Amino acid sequence: MKIIEFANKSTNEIYLDYIRRAERMTKTLSENDRQDILMELNSHIYEYMQKNIDTDEVEKMLAILKRLGAPEETLPPLIADLKLSRATKTFNPFHVINALTLNISNGFVYVLFSLSYLLLFCFILLVFAKLIYPHNTGLFIEENGFHFGFISNITDSSWTEVLGNWFIPVILLVGTIIYLFITLLLKLKYRLKQKER
Repeated sequence: MKIIEFANKSTNEIYLDYIRRAERMTKTLSENDRQDILMELNSHIYEYMQKNIDTDEVEKMLAILKRLGAPEETLPPLIADLKLSRATKTFNPFHVINALTLNISNGFVYVLFSLSYLLLFCFILLVFAKLIYPHNTGLFIEENGFHFGFISNITDSSWTEVLGNWFIPVILLVGTIIYLFITLLLKLKYRLKQKER
């Protein structure tokens, strides 16, 4: 992005301060997305400043920046949207978590997605629990029902573990299927959100 030079020193300072704030807000984005946003802001500022040449430069700068809004207020929803787009394209768990934390304030459905991914994290914990406590972790059955997960006091109970060494592969397979399903639903939600705009 090319920095715009202004004749008035105060105008330059106001402009550079705004751009620095926008750069700070977009630092978590990819370089391409970051540059796109900064160039878009820069373009709006440049075009507005070219109009009404007889108006005071500082007043024009303050007017356009007021119209654009403070980067700390206007950019977070855009950044959250871009993160969500990236997450639904890559299926990368870190991108998905990042996108959900940024979008959690955008509605109840994102809270549900977050809880679903938290449930998947519990599956990963069960894999480690099976490695550390193999006799206390698994799919247990008894006459009155079943228990999936961890049982702390297995010695005095009538529970029988049925998966044995297959518990870890089954958990990994089921976890992967659920992860793909939830992420595809997230992708569908993102597309529906884009169509509404």
